[in-house]
Amino acid sequence: MSDNKTTAQIAASILLEIEAVLIRPEEPFTFTSGRKSPVYVDCRKIIGFPRARARLMDMGVEALYNNVGHEAFDVVAGGETAGIPFAAFIAERMGLPMAYIRKKPKGFGRNAQIEGVIKEGDRVLLVEDLATDGGSKLNFVNAIRTAGAQCDHTFVVFHYGIFPEGIKLLNDEGVTLHGLTTWWDVIELAEQKGYVDEKGAAIVRDFLNNPDKWDG
Repeated sequence: MSDNKTTAQIAASILLEIEAVLIRPEEPFTFTSGRKSPVYVDCRKIIGFPRARARLMDMGVEALYNNVGHEAFDVVAGGETAGIPFAAFIAERMGLPMAYIRKKPKGFGRNAQIEGVIKEGDRVLLVEDLATDGGSKLNFVNAIRTAGAQCDHTFVVFHYGIFPEGIKLLNDEGVTLHGLTTWWDVIELAEQKGYVDEKGAAIVRDFLNNPDKWDG
């Protein structure tokens, strides 16, 4: 079993245990957009579980060291707001400065979009809690690049793994997405461990294969 697969399964197991990922095929969730989904993720719950979050952050740093390099970054930046605590955890482990990026400039005072210190030429790791289609990451990436810094990598705890066009969008802008686990990993493990039965797992996989047309 590859290191990436092992990491994905451990991360999926942790998220299931602390109920940061929920599977409800018989009673789908309804989002503000009106879209229905048999699954739901809330990575903010992770901050309330010190042992779980420590293991996830340790695995995240190790994956970044293995896949990018030990001296690849100068600053860790969190995306407002959910990415901020995870950026702090990652920055502490890497021994790096931390900043955070607002979704838009403050609109008063310095009109800052970046809080903290990011200098021209700095190599910045963007951290958020999760990625759906990945498109929202580009707003933060562009703010970092406008400040004269580099941002070629973004890390998330959880990646939906079902919107390939979002990955292409990031790749086209020269950004590589790193995530610990996906819904595919979660549903595989959830079925193995009895969080969901075979029928429920089939419903979830139907959603994952075609989320835009799934109607519950």
